[in-house]
Amino acid sequence: QVKIIETKASTGTNITALELPNTPVPLDSALYIQRPPVESQAYQEIVKPGALITIKGPKQTGKTSLAMRISASARSRGYHTVRLNLFQAEDNVVSNLERLLRWFCTNVSLQLGIKSSLCDYWDEDLGYKVSCTNYLQEHILSQLNSPLVITLDEIHRLFNYTQVSCEFLPLLRFWHEEGNNVPVWQQLRLVVTHGTEMYIRLNIHQSPFNVGLPLRLESFNYEQVIELAKRYGLDRVDSSIESEQIKALTKMTGGHPYLINLAFYHLVARNADIEKIMREAAT
Repeated sequence: QVKIIETKASTGTNITALELPNTPVPLDSALYIQRPPVESQAYQEIVKPGALITIKGPKQTGKTSLAMRISASARSRGYHTVRLNLFQAEDNVVSNLERLLRWFCTNVSLQLGIKSSLCDYWDEDLGYKVSCTNYLQEHILSQLNSPLVITLDEIHRLFNYTQVSCEFLPLLRFWHEEGNNVPVWQQLRLVVTHGTEMYIRLNIHQSPFNVGLPLRLESFNYEQVIELAKRYGLDRVDSSIESEQIKALTKMTGGHPYLINLAFYHLVARNADIEKIMREAAT
C-alpha cells in the first residue's frame, strides 16, 4: 500500500510526492481506507485482558497497516507495544524451536528497553517453552505497569516448518488462556497476522486461530475504491476518471487494495491514462 510523503487528512488530499505502494500505509496517511467493522472491533478487543487478535488476508491487502493501527490505539492508552516480523528472522532461527523462542524473548526485551537475562531463566530440563513462558512472566510482564501488546507479523513464515509450528502456535494460545488463571497474563495482548491458509494438523483445542477475535481482510468494494480515488484527488475536474472506469478497474483487480493503489499511483504520480492502464496492466 502507499507510502505518502505529504497529505492532508481529508478528501481532496494534497499529494506532493508519492512512492510506489510497496509499504504499509503510514499512520498519518490520508490514504488508509477503513473496512468497517474490522477496525472498531479490533480497537475494542485490544483493551480486553489477555486479548488475542488474528488477522488473515491475502498478500498486500493491509494486514500490517491494520496491525500498526491497533498498536497505535494501544499506545494512546499507555500500553507498551512490540512488533516482531517473522521474515526478519533467519531460516536457522524459524526452523529451530529453541532459537525461535530465544529470538522472541531477546527481541521483546530489546524493544522494551529491558536488559535481557535469558541465562537466568533458560533451563533445558524444564524445556524451551516453559523457559520462554517463565521469562515472559517473571522478567517482562512482572516489570511492566501497563499492558503489553505484541504483534507477530507474517507468522505464516512458520507454516513451512511443521514441527516448530506445532510447538510455537499452541504456546500462543496457552498464553492467551493463562489470562483466565494467572492475573499477570491478563497484561499480555497478542496481534497475529498471517497471509495463507494453514495446512498443519493442530488439535482444535491448541490452535490460536479459533479463539479470541479472528479478523479477515477482504478486498475493497466499489464504495471504498471510490473513496480512495477521492483521497488521491481523482475527483477533481483536471484529473477525474469516470465512474464506469472505476467500476471496470475494480472488476479487473477484484478490488485488491495493492492493485487499486498501484493504478491510482500511476494516474497521479505518472500522469498515466486509465484506459491504457487497464489495457496493458496484464502484460
